[in-house]
Parts: sequence; structure tokens; C-alpha cells
Amino acid sequence: MAKSEWSYKSAVELSAALTAKKVSSVELTQDAIDRIERHDGKVNAICVRDFDRALDAARTADAALARGERKPLLGLPMTVKESYNVAGLPTTWGIPAQKDFIAKEDSLPITRVKDAGTVVLGKTNVPLALADWQSYNDIYGTTNNPYDLGRTPGGSSGGSSAALAAGYGPLSIGSDIGGSLRVPAFHCGVYAHKPTFNLVAMRGHVAPPAPPLPFERDLSVIGPMARSAADLSLLLDVMAGPDPIDAGLAYRLELPAARHSALRDFRVLLIDTDPVLPTDTAVRGTLNKLADHLAKAGVKIERESPLLPDFAASSRLYMRMLMSFLAASFAPDIYAGAKAAAAALPEGDNSLTAERLRGIALSHRDWVVANAGRTRLRAQWRELFKTYDAVICPVMPTPAYPHDHSEDQETRRITIDGKKYAYPDQLAWPGIATLPGLPATAIPTGFAPDGLPVGVQIVGPWLEDRTPLKLAELIEREFGGFVPPKMFDD
Repeated sequence: MAKSEWSYKSAVELSAALTAKKVSSVELTQDAIDRIERHDGKVNAICVRDFDRALDAARTADAALARGERKPLLGLPMTVKESYNVAGLPTTWGIPAQKDFIAKEDSLPITRVKDAGTVVLGKTNVPLALADWQSYNDIYGTTNNPYDLGRTPGGSSGGSSAALAAGYGPLSIGSDIGGSLRVPAFHCGVYAHKPTFNLVAMRGHVAPPAPPLPFERDLSVIGPMARSAADLSLLLDVMAGPDPIDAGLAYRLELPAARHSALRDFRVLLIDTDPVLPTDTAVRGTLNKLADHLAKAGVKIERESPLLPDFAASSRLYMRMLMSFLAASFAPDIYAGAKAAAAALPEGDNSLTAERLRGIALSHRDWVVANAGRTRLRAQWRELFKTYDAVICPVMPTPAYPHDHSEDQETRRITIDGKKYAYPDQLAWPGIATLPGLPATAIPTGFAPDGLPVGVQIVGPWLEDRTPLKLAELIEREFGGFVPPKMFDD
């Protein structure tokens, strides 16, 4: 079957085509459904299909378009991460005990994208409890990378990144606490934006069977994914803002404009590696190639600065605070064992593995001290962004690696230029933006020699999300962006 001319268009392009009546929402929705039915047996990105309701929503969108209605996402098909509550569909977070949990109402983010006119095709696969950079679980199986089916698509929003790469609609939404938006985007050659902490209200993005209440989940955010940088802004504008039953009673959102509108006006600090967690040749190569392109376009590039917070210290702090939060949901026996292991650590062991163990055992007193350290870190970043508009740095140290489902992630290893590193140490690069709560936009920048996608993240100032998003758009416009996987050239 011939590939539709619409399969890999951006949301912005598709929206214009819908308005101009060059295509209907039903046609776009059916095209995405056909692609899922043809290809997803190999990829396994869509774990919950909702095609009948999607086609109904598409027909409703076409009627609205015919009446001249205009909404930001009207008639656009999209997928959503399995972890979002969607009324009438299962929400499991990959947890076998919750395989029969059915959400009674839409989460707030789903309500917002539906109110903007989108057509939800279904839900995308995740790892168990959203706790891996590989997307597999005992309920729905393993999601594969569309560029190499034997490798991870990333996680925990791996089903969403794989769906975008495979052409299953132009948009998706995911979440991020340890890189779960940015890592899958990096591994599948697509775009994602980790918003400033608490910019997007999360009610209804909660592990079952917990009730969908307003809450602030430390370090964690939800955000948009797409195949084009401009589409991220389109979707973020729909999702962002306080919860109307919580902070929304008093506050309204008004994000500042991007600092610049032309590439030549940006001031960028570029970091390509660090001894704490080095990057491999392919990742460094793409960063250096991007730096050369940007310099030729007039961007002011610097490679080092005393203003950059100490990467080793902030990585250790991030490991402690992340694991302190995550350990709250550990089973009692696992928690007790980790506390005992932490108590047995040598005092001088400051490896990232040791810091993760210490984080699990963190007392409230120690967490308050750690949080004060985060406050100082945020102040350092504020100072840095008086001199620079963005920091461009790695998302992960290597391109996508082969599936490895061994149970204990601490015993897994990744290979960086021939040297072995602990698998969870990869948290360090996503953590550069996560710990201080800064916005970060992941963009594709090309391919490693073996054909796997690589990319970078653009870290911006607190609540200035439009700045890294604008830089991402300008880079895509100037140097190109997403390239579809060859196996989907049908």
C-alpha cells in the first residue's frame, strides 16, 4: 500500500491543510489507524487502541471545521502515554496487578487536548511503573525502536516516541522525571519538551488505583512530543497552566516571549562530555557538528564557563533527591534492604551508585538539607542565564542500545567508547535540567554511523520555555530535523 502524503507531515502543516479543506480529520485519522494496523505488529508502540471513538471524534471535528470553527488542535490525530487517565480505557503503568483498572474520567491534560480539538487514537506503551529507559511490561510486552527493532525506543515515554517515528499521528504526550520525554526523543529521532517544573498541571497522571487529585510530584513533569519543533509549542500552549481547582483559582499563566527570534542573536554554552559520565564518539560528534553549524549562522558559542554548576556535585544531589522521592513507593522489604545497604557504604564512596542508595535512605532532615542545596543550584543557573540564553548538552551518552530486561538495573551495564558504566548512571545527563526544574527541549541532530538517531537537549531559563523551544525551531528550519525510518517507506 502506498504511503499517504500526510503520514509524516507536521501538526502545523496538517492543521493548515484541514483549514484549507485539502484533507479531512477522518482521512488523517484513518491514515494513522491504517499505519498502526500495518506496522505495529513489529513496533508494539500502541498498547491500547481506541479507534472507534477516534473516528467519531474525527467526524465531530470535520463538522466543526465545516462550520468554520477554529481550535489549536482541531482534527489532529494523536497518541497519549499509557500513564494518563482516559475515561473508559485501562491505566496500568505496566503494573500487572492493575491490568483491569479502568479510568472513570479523563485526566486534566487529556481534557485540555480534547477541548483543543484533538483526536485521541489510543495509548502508548511504558515500562513497569514508568521506571526504565526501555518500554516493556508483562501486560503489553516490549516496544521496539523503529530504526532497529532489536533496540530500545527509550523510556518511559518509549511507546510515544516509537509511535511518532513510525508515523502514527504527528503528536503525543509523555512525562519526565529521569529523562522520560527527552531520552525516547533522542533514541527515536523526534522532538520533546520537558517543561519548567509545575508549569503543566498533572491531575489524572497518577499510578492506579490512586485518585486523580491535584498534586505536585517532586522533580516530575508532563509535556509534549512531536516530529517537529514548532509542534511542541502548539501542544505546550494547550497543556500548560495551573489546575483550575487548585492554583488556577487565583493564578493565570503568561509565559514570557523567547529571548530572540533570530539564530545569530542567541548566546549558547555548549557542553559535549564530562568525566562523571562521558559521551561516546557519535554523541560528541553530533554536538560538535551542531556547534560548527551554529557558529557559521552567527550564534555566539562558548565551550566552557565558570558559571556552569559543578556537574559532579549536582549529579550526586540529583541521585539522592530522585531516589528519596521514588523510594516512597518501594515495597517494605525492598526499602529495608536498601537502607541496610546504604548504612554499610564506606563514608568516602561518592559514586553515583552510592548516592542512589543514600537517597533511598534519606531522612526528612537530610532531604531538607538537600533541598537547600537545590535552591542554591537554581540561583547558580539564574546567574548563568544572565550571560547565556541556553545550554546545549547531551541527553544520553550513547545511541539506543539492545534490549536488556535483566531485573536489577544496577547490575546492567552500558558501553561508552569501549568502557563499561553502570546503567542507572545515565540519569546524570537528563538530571542536569531535572534537578533545578529547568525547561529542556530535545531535538534530533542526525545519525550515528550505524544509522541510529542521535540528538541534543537545549536547556533554558526557569519559566522561559519559549526560549529553548524557539532555538529548537530555528535549528530545525536552518539545518533540518526528523528523518523517517527506512523500514516504514511503504
